[in-house]
Amino acid sequence: MQRQAPLFTPVLIVGCVIIMVSFAVRASFGVFQIPIAEEFNWARSEFSLAIAIQNLAWGIGQPLFGAVAEKIGDRKAIVLGALIYAAGLVLSAGATTAFEMQSYEWLVGFGIAGTGFGVILAVVGRASSDDNRSMSLAIVTAAGSAGQIFGAPTAEWLLGFISWQQVFLVFAGVILALILTLPLMRAPAVASKVELEESMGAILLKAFKDPSYTMIFLGFFSCGYQLAFVTAHFPAFITEMCGPILPGGALHSLGITTTSSLGAIAISLIGAANVGGTLLAGWAGKRYSKKYLLAGIYAGRTIAAAVFIMMPITPMSVIIFSVAMGSMWLATVPLTSGLVAHLYGLRYMGTLYGIVFFSHQLGSFLGVWLGGRMYDIYGDYTMVWWIGVGIGAFSAIVHLPIRENPKQEVAAAVA
Repeated sequence: MQRQAPLFTPVLIVGCVIIMVSFAVRASFGVFQIPIAEEFNWARSEFSLAIAIQNLAWGIGQPLFGAVAEKIGDRKAIVLGALIYAAGLVLSAGATTAFEMQSYEWLVGFGIAGTGFGVILAVVGRASSDDNRSMSLAIVTAAGSAGQIFGAPTAEWLLGFISWQQVFLVFAGVILALILTLPLMRAPAVASKVELEESMGAILLKAFKDPSYTMIFLGFFSCGYQLAFVTAHFPAFITEMCGPILPGGALHSLGITTTSSLGAIAISLIGAANVGGTLLAGWAGKRYSKKYLLAGIYAGRTIAAAVFIMMPITPMSVIIFSVAMGSMWLATVPLTSGLVAHLYGLRYMGTLYGIVFFSHQLGSFLGVWLGGRMYDIYGDYTMVWWIGVGIGAFSAIVHLPIRENPKQEVAAAVA
């Protein structure tokens, strides 16, 4: 009898660690909105633009790092990403003007790209068996959510003892420590004979000519908009707009006594709920149509956001929304990356997914920047929420016409 390949491998475990730490730091940036704005008397849009630039740089860097990993090796690409990430954080700690902060976030964004989904999902996908691939991609994605669970609360906790500049320096050291895990990351080059004979240019041309690839690209835009807006602005939104936490209540008894601390906990709850949601998406992606699962997730997010913004903002509504949104938070990632690999193979998965991810980050840029801009103009985030509802509905619809049959000449079986 043929022995079944193990699900948990050193490559999967190291990939989870890298994603977890990288995303813990990235997810904490919303916590710094108010402290940095108050120290320098910046408009909300100034630091929002810095985070938006970070997301845009992440999107630009993702296909570039995917290509670098496919040309010179995954581990070298990750080392380069970690060094750039740490440098960006160190320089950001010394920023005193909005222009400096916004400039340095280009480095942070490129660093996230080098230690993020594009590179890690590709190497884990190649190292996984056909039977395990869908769940492996989901586990790595869930690790990003696990980082989100402790990233924002850790930043909030550290701010109680040290300045935000020192928190950035601590985070830079943690990112550099990721390099120590890389000796365990050795992934085989798994690809079909036809894939190995295809050049990167040829496979890119085939993907660009395929309407399904275009629809995947367009659909991922709203994912970036919704996630980045919530990550960057939800803590501040809750701090300023949520009803008070009453003494004697459940939250107060747990030590959550201010709306500021509730904002950080909300990001954690989103991450915690998404661990289960993403693993469920990985399980379902092996058994059901990925495009219909994606359409359902986008529709669910749209409904959750619409109901939340129409209701009074209370501690209970914040918790319910965080859990509901969190269950669908990154569930799109294993399905989208798995769909790209299913249609176009594993050989250039990092580059092809990276290009799709660029659309995600264009949405991220718009969500973060527009959130700050609309806040400065209107004094609240209502309009930004409703724009997110509209483009979420668009994404739910645009996934439906995707042809899910793999291209025969480049297909590699992906569960």
